[in-house]
Amino acid sequence: MANFDTEYCYSFPAVRGIQAGRPFYIATCPMRIIPKIFSFDETEVPPELRAQRTLNKTRIPEMVRYLLDNPKEYVFSALTASIAVDVEFVEHTGSNNLGILRVPMDAQILINDGQHRRKAIEQALEEKPDLGQDNIPVLFFVDEGLKRSQQMFADLNKYAVKPSPSLATLYDHRDMGSELARYLANYVEPFIGLTELEKSSISMLSNKLFTLSSIKQATRALLGHGPKDGCTDKDKELASQYWLEIYKVMPDWQMAVKKEVSPAHLRQEYLHAHGIGLHALGLLGRSLFAEYPEHWQQQLNLLKEINWRKSNPEWVKRAMLHGKLSKSTTAIQLTCNALKQALMLPLSVEEQQLEAQMVVS
Repeated sequence: MANFDTEYCYSFPAVRGIQAGRPFYIATCPMRIIPKIFSFDETEVPPELRAQRTLNKTRIPEMVRYLLDNPKEYVFSALTASIAVDVEFVEHTGSNNLGILRVPMDAQILINDGQHRRKAIEQALEEKPDLGQDNIPVLFFVDEGLKRSQQMFADLNKYAVKPSPSLATLYDHRDMGSELARYLANYVEPFIGLTELEKSSISMLSNKLFTLSSIKQATRALLGHGPKDGCTDKDKELASQYWLEIYKVMPDWQMAVKKEVSPAHLRQEYLHAHGIGLHALGLLGRSLFAEYPEHWQQQLNLLKEINWRKSNPEWVKRAMLHGKLSKSTTAIQLTCNALKQALMLPLSVEEQQLEAQMVVS
């Protein structure tokens, strides 16, 4: 290793390890220096000459808000970076691979994984400088050129799997919509015992009828809440009451709860056993509350007359694309329109336009 003058080096407490015969270093860095020492080339460089993807700036504001809203609870995973020059590792006496990593201040340090976290940290520090006292782990590799950096990026992202929306809902204790969905799944018919908590798609032979993510989306549509809106006790009570009333006018759901029919059979034959049906019912409820704020329950009795079979021509033209159920916003709204018409609810101007487009097509 080269010898460096400490006045011209960054020094990080670190652990040294070996991967594929190459040394790497796990260090802790104060957040305040992250924007200063870690560079990310945001210029318009052809992809084949870059070591990273371009920055998706639409992701940054949400990450910044997460840091600012949760200064005592946030969790940011480690950054992975390449150093373009030799480094010095000064091992503590008597220790095994524990020491100080010394990096020249003029070294180019490129982020292989975590460029969006780096940008979010930079912007969050502008609003809340106190965050700069916190630390973030960094995994350092000594760079071996552009080709190696590109391969590192590919390898780091090859097996990264985003958790399913249902699992994210199950584990997210900060989002009120997720909390409400968990409550409904655990305490409100028809969801009790029939909700898939981890996956956002249900296997053919599963004994579950709903997914936790579909309950969350449908209830968000019901209450008219965005992802970041709060959820009051009144919302919780209203959502619980609505889904229970829906359950009362859905004989197939009642049979599933009583184990008189298999959820697999319902999914095969009926629209209401899929996320699009649940989401459309959520949208329907929002219109019911607006049109009949005091007597919306009575209107729901008309749902008993609905032909929910997927073979119903009404659903074929509204909810299906190339013979398969569609999850598009248009399909959900067209499905809701049919339910609104069955319950004699007026369609909005936008909904009428959507109906006209469907007739033309």
